[in-house]
Amino acid sequence: MRQCSSFGLAALALCLGAASCTNSAPPATSPAATDWRIEAEQAALVIFGDMIDVQTPAGLSLWYTHALRGPVAIEFDALAVAEGGASDQVSDLNAFWMARDPRARGGSVFAKKRSGAFADYDDLKTYYVGIGGNRNTTTRFRRYVGEPGNRPLLPGHDLKGAETLLIANRWTHVRLIADGRHIAVERDGQRIFALDDAQPYKSGWFALRTTKSHLRIRNLRIGKP
Repeated sequence: MRQCSSFGLAALALCLGAASCTNSAPPATSPAATDWRIEAEQAALVIFGDMIDVQTPAGLSLWYTHALRGPVAIEFDALAVAEGGASDQVSDLNAFWMARDPRARGGSVFAKKRSGAFADYDDLKTYYVGIGGNRNTTTRFRRYVGEPGNRPLLPGHDLKGAETLLIANRWTHVRLIADGRHIAVERDGQRIFALDDAQPYKSGWFALRTTKSHLRIRNLRIGKP
């Protein structure tokens, strides 16, 4: 089956077999196209098949619609595409995990409509990682506290070395961990961020996030650490 639908400002292309488009919830380790929600500032293209292909000229968040409860590990392979396309700028392999809206009933991140602009997520309580952010000049980890305009950043969580940034057209493996107080980000088998969180976020939602870029995601799995 091949289908193109409009999701607000984002175009969603579904490239799955009919068996993958049932209403039943998929195994948590293998999200299907029907289990995602797009929030995008401008018209964007997200294609689901053997991998997720995201092409966007502006901010975009791709939310997995099922809430997660820790301990949890989210892992995937990602590639920043540079093949001459309009959105092929190597930048911003980002993610939110264990995200909740403290002002919403049940903490749902979907209770409020968001435009896809980065600042729209300041009011969440969530963990955030940005690999190759700011046009591939920084790699950062943050623990959002649910306050607009406040994105706390510890000195050790702001990396700028070339080895921490994205390399065009090269796959990298990312693992996001929320295991009680133990919060971590691993990349290609190496731990790049760790936080001992005295007040950990134990449940919430996960999103892939980017802006002005073209990313491919494959082998996405959600399970236990």
